[in-house]
Amino acid sequence: MDKLSPQQRHTNMAAIRSKDTKPELIVRRGLWSRGFRYRLNHKRLPGHPDLVLRKYRTCIFVNGCFWHGHNVMSDVRCKKDDVIESSECCKIPKTNREFWVAKIRRNKERDKEEQQKLAEMGWHCITVWECELKPSKREETLEALAFTLNHIFLQDRKCKMADVGRKMKCHRDR
Repeated sequence: MDKLSPQQRHTNMAAIRSKDTKPELIVRRGLWSRGFRYRLNHKRLPGHPDLVLRKYRTCIFVNGCFWHGHNVMSDVRCKKDDVIESSECCKIPKTNREFWVAKIRRNKERDKEEQQKLAEMGWHCITVWECELKPSKREETLEALAFTLNHIFLQDRKCKMADVGRKMKCHRDR
């Protein structure tokens, strides 16, 4: 049973922000201090990613474990017959359970569709979960994120250099 009245619960849930959340600010500060520069909530990209690093062709989504259903399904494909159970970091409310299960399922489906669109456009997508930013894991997560961004940058440059080399070889053979 919920300890709050429906009106109090509604007020609490309505006060939750979608931008400038604490986990997002942690990632932003961590990347900025490591020399990465980014844009916030790019309107022209599907899903309005939280952070966009154009130099790295990478979008970063900082997801709240509850709202995006972290580890609640064994299968990434969100089907209606999939069972959604609470996980360590995402507790599904017992009151109005059908609503919350449907909402989390829709959010997961939308996240997947948006990331597929971004991948088709040539963007890399990284998801950082709220539970990965707890003080005990924070530095490790931010270091892994910086490592991944540098790896993406080097891989993209390597591919571009290989393309330039092929073009130059073809041009010399004429």
